[in-house]
Amino acid sequence: MYLYCYRLAIGMQEVTATITSKFQIHLPVAIRQKAGFTHHGPVRIRADAGRIIIEKRKGKSILDLAGAFRVKNPIPADKIRDYIDYSR
Repeated sequence: MYLYCYRLAIGMQEVTATITSKFQIHLPVAIRQKAGFTHHGPVRIRADAGRIIIEKRKGKSILDLAGAFRVKNPIPADKIRDYIDYSR
């Protein structure tokens, strides 16, 4: 198992973090607070000149709409073929 240690710096705040053999990392509370990460969820990650940049995701994704709409009369999965028009 290989562990990689990197220094994380945001403004004047700097800590050491470890990347596990599965390439997972724990962001320390001080860094999360300084960066404004208050809730878990999707982020944007990019690599630039030997750095990994993690940013809050701006805007909403189409996936954020999942479960937002309710169907008044849902069709049971085993009956879906009865509602398909095969004449075309």
